[in-house]
Amino acid sequence: MAIDGLIILDNTGRAIAQSGFHSFPPAYPLLHIDALNNALASSSRPEDVDPVLYVSGLDAPSACCHIRRGELRYLSPVSGDVDPLYAFAFLQTFADILREYFGHVSAETLRENFDVVYQLFEETLDSGGHPLTTSPNALRDIVLPPTLLHKVLSVAGVSGLATSSASSHPFASPIPWRKAGVRYNNNEIYFDVVETLDAIINKNGTPAVSTVWGRVESNCKLSGTPDLSLTFSNASTLTDCSFHPCIRLQRWSRDKVLSFVPPDGKFKLMEYRYAPVSANSLNQVSVPLVLRPTVLVDEHGGSIEVTLNSRLTTRTMENVSVELYLGEGATGASCVVSHNASWSFNSKTLALVWELKTVAPAANYTFRGSFTSSTEIPRPSRAFHVRFDIAQHNFSAMKIEQLKLTGEAYKPYKGMRGSSLGNIEWRW
Repeated sequence: MAIDGLIILDNTGRAIAQSGFHSFPPAYPLLHIDALNNALASSSRPEDVDPVLYVSGLDAPSACCHIRRGELRYLSPVSGDVDPLYAFAFLQTFADILREYFGHVSAETLRENFDVVYQLFEETLDSGGHPLTTSPNALRDIVLPPTLLHKVLSVAGVSGLATSSASSHPFASPIPWRKAGVRYNNNEIYFDVVETLDAIINKNGTPAVSTVWGRVESNCKLSGTPDLSLTFSNASTLTDCSFHPCIRLQRWSRDKVLSFVPPDGKFKLMEYRYAPVSANSLNQVSVPLVLRPTVLVDEHGGSIEVTLNSRLTTRTMENVSVELYLGEGATGASCVVSHNASWSFNSKTLALVWELKTVAPAANYTFRGSFTSSTEIPRPSRAFHVRFDIAQHNFSAMKIEQLKLTGEAYKPYKGMRGSSLGNIEWRW
């Protein structure tokens, strides 16, 4: 199982960089670029384009797998008997590698550091289309991250002086994801638990689907080669888990304990689905807000009235947005909102958006307005799209119960921070 290559496009659909398609004619990557651009041009909304596109190739048909990260799109042509998830996993991994190297990834950043980008192409994907080194810690020993000193020395023709010391040669560590000889003055490790509530609410207010997906991001600044054992307070409620390669799976299966030698720096420790023991199959997690929408459709327009109420008693929701797609032909809207909130109508996406910076506990907020349409009988979306953030909160109430360290003499400092996101479809 292999993928054919990798292409990066800017927001205009032009190729910024691509891996070498050695086994294919020069027109092969161009066919997939044109297929994606044509699909985007013919679609009213970019998010409606299928993630896998059929491409009639020169000799045999193929598929174009693509993802969007920020203003860039990553394409991976595949042919033959290849699982598209294989290509998507590599695309997401490569996008994460670029973020590790450059921070903010943009078309300008990639053009300024094209030499690093093409080195990453060569090290992460071989000529046969198989992923090679994808661990950021191992890649940093092979491909140096861009720095001002490195750029100046490279332009001067003495780039060899910018390389790491001879004792820090590539693959010096027996552990692929951790560099050898790491030293810190303060030994500390931090965990960020981010949980996302995905829910679909019926028009009578009862949840049709309510699921919490979580991930644990870590930032490790520990010296030497520490061996950690991490125990969570409610590990039995975590299901459908996926782990970083450093996790010892047998220990988790047996004792629900995360045993691992952590990578150095930032990494994703695990992902999971929260399954509370006392919840029933229809309503696993309660939604922290109530939406009471009323939409009336008339000729060439309609009226909208929405009331939003927070169910939380102590926490404040932030960055709350309520969005409704008004349908083809929508031309404008006129609305009134309470509590100094804001609203906007996007003429490109034809969406009406109600935005609230904060929603206080147990508070009520109202939205009233009307919209116009060139269509005689408008057909707005049958559901509102609600998003929100809750700081210092987790739906699972996950906490660190114990962190043990062996293999080193120091006692590390540990910290944990939680945050929650909401992504809700509320039908009317």
